[in-house]
Amino acid sequence: MRKPNILLITSDQQHFDTIGAFNEEISSPNLDRLVQEGTTFSRAYCPNPTCTPSRASIITGLYPSQHGAWTLGTKLMEDRHTVGEDFSENGYRTALIGKAHFQPLRATEEYPSLESYPLLQDLEFWKRFNEPFYGFEHTELARNHTNEAHVGQHYALWLEEKGCMNWRDYFVSPTGTMDRTIEHKWPIPEEYHYNTWIAERTNLKMESYVQNDESFFMWASFFDPHPPYLIPEPWDTMYDPEQLTIPQGVDGEHDKNPPHFQMTQEEDPDFSYYNETKKGAHGYHSHKISEERHKRITATYYGMVSMMDKYIGKILDKLDELGIADETIVVFTTDHGHFFGQHGLQAKGGFHYEDLIKLPFIVRYPGNVPAGRISTAMQSLVDLAPTFLTLAGIHVPHHMTGVDQSSVWLGNKDAARDHVICEFRHEPTAIHQKTYVDERYKITVYYNETYGEIFDLQEDPGEFDNLWDNPDYQALKQDLLLKYIWAELGKESMPMPRIWGA
Repeated sequence: MRKPNILLITSDQQHFDTIGAFNEEISSPNLDRLVQEGTTFSRAYCPNPTCTPSRASIITGLYPSQHGAWTLGTKLMEDRHTVGEDFSENGYRTALIGKAHFQPLRATEEYPSLESYPLLQDLEFWKRFNEPFYGFEHTELARNHTNEAHVGQHYALWLEEKGCMNWRDYFVSPTGTMDRTIEHKWPIPEEYHYNTWIAERTNLKMESYVQNDESFFMWASFFDPHPPYLIPEPWDTMYDPEQLTIPQGVDGEHDKNPPHFQMTQEEDPDFSYYNETKKGAHGYHSHKISEERHKRITATYYGMVSMMDKYIGKILDKLDELGIADETIVVFTTDHGHFFGQHGLQAKGGFHYEDLIKLPFIVRYPGNVPAGRISTAMQSLVDLAPTFLTLAGIHVPHHMTGVDQSSVWLGNKDAARDHVICEFRHEPTAIHQKTYVDERYKITVYYNETYGEIFDLQEDPGEFDNLWDNPDYQALKQDLLLKYIWAELGKESMPMPRIWGA
């Protein structure tokens, strides 16, 4: 019997409530199609609300504190075992097209990086590059979000192949850096956008595998809707900012939160205490923006989702055209969520609200995964690797700490886990937190700090009332702290089983 193909499609920094099937203000017909044809998991979470840690967890089946790429600016060490290696050893072809972000933009002699300056813009190097990359035998990579100046690698090569020899004009200002004066409408034609590149190259690779009768594990990794908020026409005017529901914070909601929450609402906060290494920390700055800008970025963000949806549709259509849709497991998700005004916050950082750590998550496998179903079974990105392997009939390495969700996906079991853990660590000590979420409650603890957060997601789904210091909930706090400790013990890596008594 032919083994199923695995196709992972991810966005970058997408809020869970930006799928048209669940939000009538946004159009996403192709993601809606996946919702109709598969199972949507409404309680899926990231293991870390930033890119590198979560992406490394997807391919290792380990938490960031275990695989070592614990924050942005670190790298996943090349000696870490990845799921692609398991697929390759069992007759699968493996490919990653789009964003990797397993390594930092700057390298050192001790920690080299293929995704760093100046190498990522050495196009002659990328023309020759054909080495395995973290278990993917075939990679076509890029690193930029919209017009960030560090565009290069395979995307730049593709642009030149398409005749776009002036591609630098769309990414680099006259000073040689990103042009931050361009907002909302990106002058790049849609035919040269990286969404077009990812869909085209993914489809060509799938064609080649089908022609050779080969099973594949592929990751189509989109860059949007990660800021900067830019999109080509006509997508930039698809949504009227005045017609959208614009998320807002609630007056006084941060009064009972840790101090860095309230500081984000100040004009010029002093975050020096949280910035030991002086390298900067995502989210630790003022989040105040004008009402006009807030509305406009929401509309642009939605446009980015809708354009990406179009090109996800082209990949789904190719599966139908190739006749392999029924034998391909498709998973759509993102690496972490996004703030666009919720709680008065923007983008991401050390704020473990549902908006940032909960994910869109859809699984389609015709005839196997129930269609049109919405499940509340908890999922984590760390579960993807062991689940993919199980569905492909491949042994799951003992060291993986993610949970096998295959029986849940197939509708044979209600749940495989009763909690998730999310980690965030952007500095060695001053910014170090972990969150435990179960069916009803959420608790966040901070290293060397006595403050924290507890939210009752059943009675307070908007997470406006922090119960941490509420005297009526101290017994609940102790119970949740104990459950969190148990969860930490339960996710310890076991590289091999015990095979004898001594």
